[in-house]
Amino acid sequence: MSGQLKIALVQTHLLWENPQANRDAFSEKIDSITEEIDLIVLPEMFSTGFTMSPENIEAKESEETLEWMQQQAKKKNTAIVGSMVFAENAKNFNRLFFVYPNGEYKSYDKKHTFTLAGEDKVYKAGNKKLIIEYKGYKICPLVCYDLRFPVWARNVEDYDVLIYVANWPKPRIAAWDTLLKARAIENMSYCIGVNRIGLDGLGYEYSGHSAAYDVLGHQIAYSEKEEILYAILDKDHIHSTRNKLKFLEDRDQFNLL
Repeated sequence: MSGQLKIALVQTHLLWENPQANRDAFSEKIDSITEEIDLIVLPEMFSTGFTMSPENIEAKESEETLEWMQQQAKKKNTAIVGSMVFAENAKNFNRLFFVYPNGEYKSYDKKHTFTLAGEDKVYKAGNKKLIIEYKGYKICPLVCYDLRFPVWARNVEDYDVLIYVANWPKPRIAAWDTLLKARAIENMSYCIGVNRIGLDGLGYEYSGHSAAYDVLGHQIAYSEKEEILYAILDKDHIHSTRNKLKFLEDRDQFNLL
């Protein structure tokens, strides 16, 4: 239907530092999607888990995982977004790729590296926000820890959808739930969050809570188990709500230095 965007949120276990096994597992999950989908969202570092040892991942895996995303996008005729360990010019990045159905792509390097885990020591942080235009929607994709920083996500571009891909651990899941809803409300945009489940190679536990919220903060998808969730976004909902409640017109004006 015109004006709608159908999204599949893939919430699953990740195999520790094993790109090929993860790609195979995601291939099966994506193959299981039988309905028409516009966008598939994968977790943060979906091919390895949230590893702080990028040296354990062969550099060739960066391009192979990106090529896999392109193949999946073309095969399903859908866009795919997720982040991965990406090696480039002797540096490592937690790099998100948004791959279009035709295989073209854009990328975003995680701005807020997770200092508590030492991510800032092994991955180079990005400094540029990415706004995707896709099927009439403006989409802002961000990564995990970025969720805690509302200034970076502030809707100064009049985007329609915020997407967070994550490895957000169970002990702090209440913050994930609260902040996803808050980002939707304060930015008057849909907010999508895709998290993983299960234990990682360091023993940290993840409980999912992947979710989607509408412009008013109403939850339209949510899960705590291994499954593919679906959410249908509606452009009319965005326009009618923003026209009725002109909160974005009163937002503070600022520049990021």
